[in-house]
Amino acid sequence: MAAALRYHPVIEPANRSNDDIARAAGGDRQAFERLYRQHVNRIFSLCTRMVGDRTRAEELTQDAFVRAWEKLDQFRGDSAFGTWLHRLAVNVVLNDRQTENRRRGRLDDSVEDVDTMAHGAVRAEVPPGLSIDLERAIAGLPPGARKVFVLHDVEGYTHDEIGEMLGVTAGGCKAQLHRARMLLREALNA
Repeated sequence: MAAALRYHPVIEPANRSNDDIARAAGGDRQAFERLYRQHVNRIFSLCTRMVGDRTRAEELTQDAFVRAWEKLDQFRGDSAFGTWLHRLAVNVVLNDRQTENRRRGRLDDSVEDVDTMAHGAVRAEVPPGLSIDLERAIAGLPPGARKVFVLHDVEGYTHDEIGEMLGVTAGGCKAQLHRARMLLREALNA
């Protein structure tokens, strides 16, 4: 009986990865391609969870790697390359959102007014009888609540760190996280 073949990503040894970082910073495109292949799935997953749209997440993933290529000489090695890249991708998504809002001439909707939340503002719309999974429920969250939920509950940032990233208070982040959890609970119990 033949065993089923499964793809298992190759984990690069740390010294190989560090060598690729140094070479890529020096302009070696093949070294950067190896770094890209090693990290692209994680960055795409992050972008997808933050924006709730796979097509837009693909664009933002590419933007994050273009930015990484441009700024690779600024990587000092104070943290792991994956951590640096993760933070860079979060910034790309947040900057994209701000740019989009400026283009539309609207105020930044990263975190909505607490009074609006208290009166049950936006709710994730789910057609009756449709069973949804967590990813779809997260995608259905209002943008501000989705960002805070992903950054806190999925990526592990603190309320203070999220507040700094989004330009709001830690209390506003906590309110949005509570709102996101309540909306997720409703959507998943529907």
